[in-house]
Amino acid sequence: MTDTTGRYVFDEDDVVVTHEKSYAAGIPAVLVSLRRGMEQMGPVRTARTLWRLNQREGFDCPGCAWPETPGHRKHAEFCENGAKAVAEEATTRTVGPEFFAAHSVSDLLGRTEFWLGQQGRLTHPMVLLPGASYYEPIGWDAAFALIAGELRGLASPHEAVFYTSGRTSNEAAFVYQLMIRAFGTNNLPDCSNMCHESSGSALVETIGIGKGSVSVPDLENADLILIAGQNPGTNHPRMLSTLEKAKANGARVIAINPLPEAGLLRFKDPQKMHGVLGNGVQIADEFLQIRLGGDQALFQGLGRLLLEAEDRNPGTVLDREFIDTHTAGFEACAAHLRRVDLDTVVEATGLTLDQIRATADALIASRKTIICWAMGLTQHTHGVATIQDAVNLLLLQGMIGKPGAGVCPVRGHSNVQGDRTMGIWEKMPESFLAALDSEFGIVSPREHGLDAVDSIRAMRDGTASVFVGMGGNFVSATPDTETTEAALRGCALTVQVSTKLNRSHLVTGRTGLILPSLGRTDRDVQSGRKQQVSVEDSMSMVHLSRGSLTPAGAHLRSEVAIVCGIAQALFGPDHSVPWAEFTADYDRIRDSIARVIPGFEDFNRKVRRPDGFGLPHPPRDERRFETATGKANFTVNDLSWLPVPEGKLMLQTMRSHDQYNTTIYGLDDRYRGVKGGRRVLFISAQDLESLGYAAGDRVDLVSEWTRPDGTVQERRADDFRLVPYPTPVGNVAAYYPETNPLVPLEHVAAKSNTPVSKAVLIRLERRP
Repeated sequence: MTDTTGRYVFDEDDVVVTHEKSYAAGIPAVLVSLRRGMEQMGPVRTARTLWRLNQREGFDCPGCAWPETPGHRKHAEFCENGAKAVAEEATTRTVGPEFFAAHSVSDLLGRTEFWLGQQGRLTHPMVLLPGASYYEPIGWDAAFALIAGELRGLASPHEAVFYTSGRTSNEAAFVYQLMIRAFGTNNLPDCSNMCHESSGSALVETIGIGKGSVSVPDLENADLILIAGQNPGTNHPRMLSTLEKAKANGARVIAINPLPEAGLLRFKDPQKMHGVLGNGVQIADEFLQIRLGGDQALFQGLGRLLLEAEDRNPGTVLDREFIDTHTAGFEACAAHLRRVDLDTVVEATGLTLDQIRATADALIASRKTIICWAMGLTQHTHGVATIQDAVNLLLLQGMIGKPGAGVCPVRGHSNVQGDRTMGIWEKMPESFLAALDSEFGIVSPREHGLDAVDSIRAMRDGTASVFVGMGGNFVSATPDTETTEAALRGCALTVQVSTKLNRSHLVTGRTGLILPSLGRTDRDVQSGRKQQVSVEDSMSMVHLSRGSLTPAGAHLRSEVAIVCGIAQALFGPDHSVPWAEFTADYDRIRDSIARVIPGFEDFNRKVRRPDGFGLPHPPRDERRFETATGKANFTVNDLSWLPVPEGKLMLQTMRSHDQYNTTIYGLDDRYRGVKGGRRVLFISAQDLESLGYAAGDRVDLVSEWTRPDGTVQERRADDFRLVPYPTPVGNVAAYYPETNPLVPLEHVAAKSNTPVSKAVLIRLERRP
């Protein structure tokens, strides 16, 4: 029903839906940030913590990986969601042995992710013994001995899986992968496998490095910025300040997304007068409301239009000097693009031909173009091809390796890019493995390991029986929840290194371990000396992070100390790696990193510069492309898109504004007008009418997956409210992890093996 203001009010579960917001940030963001801090930390701790967030002598935000502007820091160098992330980690609430004695695992399994996360910081190592219903305390030495014994008892090191979350520091990630490779496996799945793996796969093949080629100053000085499949207002809010500067410098911004996102419509910077009292800044000059999976068709259509414009006015559109000197494969790509049918492009994208031509005109007029993207491009079966077609567009005009131009995959979790640089990958190259072996006198395995999806398959099939998670919430981050949970329950041992309680602690093997770790905000003292860690942001800048708060409990250990403790128990005191020395002094770890990983030479000195240092990026720095051809590669990709069968819908999973990855901060999505609940399905008014539903109806979601043998599998997620929303016809959206059960484990992107969470075919079933 609706009230007098036109809001939808769902009485049964107190969900209220109002009109979506037309701007991001502003005074509401300030008030929410302060309220969450006060609730979790109290006034003094809130002030002390936020004052040091993202400052040179402070700690790096545990949220997103967006970088600071070089040479400049605001007094309040954080966003609303960064403040929420800090409040969650620096909370004064604690979860100790008394909590676990009062709550059985079955009791906790009935709680929501939000409730679990709100209980507070874990304070003691805990073990769930075979057949037990309650966790009980365990000493650190006993926990390490348990893990080491289980690992040594495996028939092969490949029967163990070692997962990594994106928030792990460089130092912890380096010693973690070192321990795993010394043990004898490359089974190193990480959260990148589920988000930007498609970006890395596409970029390595096309430009020779799987990282973005631009800096913050490049964005601030671009002529044209295309933002595709990304929601900066919620997922990377500090990016909006950069876009505001770009707009002030004359940039044109085109937003390409199935949903209108408040942050790409208008930004009210709460640190500026016009953001407080005025209307803020319009970010997007154009909003292209594209259909799910239609981005590749758009990029190919734009490529055809650029070629035709060059034909009409030779020498005015394409950068022939760049193409001839620095690229390979142009002729084949151009021939393919000329055959692209524009009527198909219109059908696949849902855009008008006028919109597509206007976007091509913007590209032609620009001398400095950047394309930004996130999960809306990567989590499709054709995600790698889509990104390669975006790169083709940039290569046509020579937009790689010049100021104000390039590729900008916007990474999610803080230091997810750094973890990969440190060796958290199941397919690290021979050069890295050889350097690691030389430094430590070990023999790293050369056989490629398992990524996230293949790890679930291995546990499901019984070929892996030990799971170790370094941070994160594997159960809620991965697809096909029922399969994933069954796979973990089939293990002999599951280990979770964590700061807070989540569902992964409740879905265990025969034995489950929780090892509580320090967080970014915590003071880390080893052998009487305060330690500092480093992180790499989304634009390859490496800098220090220094926690300052008193840890939540005396029994917490740093991630470095936990990894090195496991390693000492596993390998014994005479191992060639100096695990105890690494624990005592993180500078020793950085010295080894400097000798193993190119770009980190003189690491300890460079990272202590005020803003750290930038890693080399050959395409950006010198237009050098370390590919198989020695040049930037144009690619030829078949055009793929997602027609929706009659009576069905195409679902994308996404975050609310009150969450970061699997961490649920609250039950509101202020920008989309949802308050008090998460089990909602955003659907167009036209689809509501054609399918015979009304706003507020309760439905079950049923995904339909056709296997290669032609059989159809169904998966269910029950009890969602229908919310009218301006989505493309045939496309719907809902929050994860509530909709992860609908994503088949087999439904993955070609080449990258990334779960396809942005294109799940579903039907609706009315609840009785």
